Amino acid sequence: MKKVLICLILLAITSPAYALTAYKWVDKKGVVNLTDNYSNVPPEYSAQVSTEVMEETPSVGVPTSPQAASPKIEEAKTDIYGLGETYWKEKIRPWKERLNVAEANYEEARKNFMQSAEVLSQKRYGSPTQYKTNIMQLDGFRAEMMKYEAQMTEAKEMLEKLTKEGEEAKADPTWLN
Repeated sequence: MKKVLICLILLAITSPAYALTAYKWVDKKGVVNLTDNYSNVPPEYSAQVSTEVMEETPSVGVPTSPQAASPKIEEAKTDIYGLGETYWKEKIRPWKERLNVAEANYEEARKNFMQSAEVLSQKRYGSPTQYKTNIMQLDGFRAEMMKYEAQMTEAKEMLEKLTKEGEEAKADPTWLN
């Protein structure tokens, strides 16, 4: 009987640990997905899959702290609607790109306007037709500048609107920059 008891105690102490391999990825909407079967990972996310080994060791008579009770799984942050960083960055990115393009185009049109205005102010034109041509060029550059100003204003307003939406959804502010 004593030998059986010792064997049971030794068996309980040396019992194997249980482990689970989990595959984790974040989809287009910013949702964190976990699976224990790699073949369940969609092909478009296979490059970003991270592997996590979750171990569970049975303990006999050993007190555990609440922190040691279960392995910690790092969850991706989401807003109150469950939308994550990827969602917000993809929503803001095209408007930032539009703003950058409009600003670059505006600067180019402004540079052309200033050059034409300088030529006109130095009176290097030879005939009334050349003068009118220069005036028409200036008007064209001014119209271009106004068009790009409108595009910049639209992009800035949309970025402000998206920032407000993100704040209302309690999205991480770093996602909105």
